[in-house]
Amino acid sequence: MTAVVRETSAGGADLLGEVLAPLRLEGVFASRWTVRAPWGLRGDQERNAILHYVHSGECAITMPGGADPIMLRAGELAIFPYGGAHELADRPGRATTPLDLLLPGRPAGSTTELRVDGPGPMTELLCGGLHYDEAAVSPLYRALPEVLVLDREMLAVEPLLAGTLRELADGTRDGAPGSGLVALRAFELVFVLALRVALGRLGETSPALRALRDPAIGRALLAIQTRYAEPWTLESLAREANMSRSAFATAFRRLVGEAPAAHLAGRRMREAARLLTETAVPLGTLHERVGYRSGVGFHLAFRRHFGVPPGEYRRARTARG
Repeated sequence: MTAVVRETSAGGADLLGEVLAPLRLEGVFASRWTVRAPWGLRGDQERNAILHYVHSGECAITMPGGADPIMLRAGELAIFPYGGAHELADRPGRATTPLDLLLPGRPAGSTTELRVDGPGPMTELLCGGLHYDEAAVSPLYRALPEVLVLDREMLAVEPLLAGTLRELADGTRDGAPGSGLVALRAFELVFVLALRVALGRLGETSPALRALRDPAIGRALLAIQTRYAEPWTLESLAREANMSRSAFATAFRRLVGEAPAAHLAGRRMREAARLLTETAVPLGTLHERVGYRSGVGFHLAFRRHFGVPPGEYRRARTARG
């Protein structure tokens, strides 16, 4: 038997996947809404990514700060990557009710159904929440737009995404055995596929998306994400991107929002925090695992980043369970 292995991206890895994988996204709630006008619901800031898919009808999304409302129509998807507060209603300006009053608690793993009766047109929505590890969030993820909207044309670009949303719409309606668990896992798939589509189709609307799709900066980002323990310098990262040092530093800061050294340090700190929380790696060798030559230098950098030394960080996480 002959096996053929081909690299499919720079370094044989997937930058978007490398950014998302440490987050350990997990579907924690899913709900199906059947609402008739007049209706309006208000959701506070959450520590979850939130998704809304309009199966039929339409709704208006309003966010704090005075931005123009967004009309979400049948077959369209809205994603709030870090769970920003927002309102959903049959039209802009409608009075809203706190979502927690109608769906209190929403324990992890729950699937619910919400009905609001009224004399007006009906809208059906599928809504999901994905928990993510806040300690693993990179600046690139935090730089994503507060809300991403994918219309029908964009969803059709990725047949698996469009098909999964159709199956979600049908599967949550029939109440078949295991349908709740399927819905939770399906929303995880929808989130990743939707970000992949957004990367290709909305790349010019967000610095974070532009950085992920930029070939040169993407190579450097992938190197930092996957090979953070190597002795990187500005010069070596610029070579990785096949750019001059000055051009690379300028482009990196413009697209990523921080200097290469700061981005590298943040990646090393997130990995150190993960190792302290999930493994028994000795404190005396931890600095070597994340690319620091000096234990003292690592301890100072860790304390500057997290506010406590590594040992105290581990004890606090262990006590928290």
